[in-house]
Amino acid sequence: MSLYTMIGAMSGTSMDGLDLVLCEIKSQQNEHYEYKILNSKTFEYPKQLLEKLVTSKLLPTTDLYELDKILGKHYALCINNFLKSLDKSAQDIDAIASHGHTVFHQPEKGYTVQIGCGTTISMETGIPVINDFRQRDVIAGGQGAPLVPIGDQLLFGDRADAYLNIGGFTNISIPSGETIAFDICPGNLPLNITSQELGLSYDENGALARSGVLHQEVLDKLNALSFYHQKAPKSLGTEWLEQVFMPIMSEISVPKDRLHTTVHHIADQVAKVYRNNHIDSLFITGGGAFNGFLMEQLTNRGVKIILPSEDEINFKEALIFAFLGVRFLEGKYNCLASVTGASTNVCGGILHRPK
Repeated sequence: MSLYTMIGAMSGTSMDGLDLVLCEIKSQQNEHYEYKILNSKTFEYPKQLLEKLVTSKLLPTTDLYELDKILGKHYALCINNFLKSLDKSAQDIDAIASHGHTVFHQPEKGYTVQIGCGTTISMETGIPVINDFRQRDVIAGGQGAPLVPIGDQLLFGDRADAYLNIGGFTNISIPSGETIAFDICPGNLPLNITSQELGLSYDENGALARSGVLHQEVLDKLNALSFYHQKAPKSLGTEWLEQVFMPIMSEISVPKDRLHTTVHHIADQVAKVYRNNHIDSLFITGGGAFNGFLMEQLTNRGVKIILPSEDEINFKEALIFAFLGVRFLEGKYNCLASVTGASTNVCGGILHRPK
């Protein structure tokens, strides 16, 4: 048996902030793992940094490289403050597993780019850092996403038939037999974009969406998009959202109607996957789990939802990245070819040492 004390660091496409989780992960024989969340916290991005992240894909190359270092320093500052608040030191932590912030994700062209310099984080915290988890899978012909299904399979066991995470995008993993997983549709990202037009960072509990009106003709166009007819493995990026999804949504001029129609669209796509894969229960995490209107729409479509603890809802992805880091340290694969379409399971990640 081995016991690892890890920090998982997750920055999602919805750009809510940096999620940090301090956890213990116990590794035992026969691929059996147990976890304990010791503490967790979300650090919101400073306004100036958030503005840079929002426009990061438009930056000149040299400015993007600079932002990579700036973000690494910010992550390190958050991690050091997190540890200080818990009266912990670098010596108490085996490693940091950091997802980074995705700028580009085009696996069909052979690349995916996450910024948040691992060497900078390691040097500034004095803790080994594992990051760049997606690259090796993409090189092996995979989508580089999603990465959480191995955690759903080995950490969460049989708590449900399938596991849904509603972050910036909505993805699912189905661990029966050979695990399959894929992005289903957008999630919080278009909802947050629309909420920001109204001066809000997000639509709390889906209240604004609930007050809107459904635009059936737009919903029909969205549900007919070619991505939804592709077979897994498949994944979505912000490029698709901006070029394909949002232009259709812009046909709705009233923001709350746009929110309402988007929620119906997400519920339609999740329910279709639920039915087509003969799923009986769905374990839901990510910020979308707190959208009461969306949860109602799923229930209305016959989806049996299971909502875990608030810590698990908010920090499951950060926890699973800590787990991916443990798998890396063990020299075991942490990315499933059955999920991503790669030629083989790979052990993704790059290790950065502080000395």
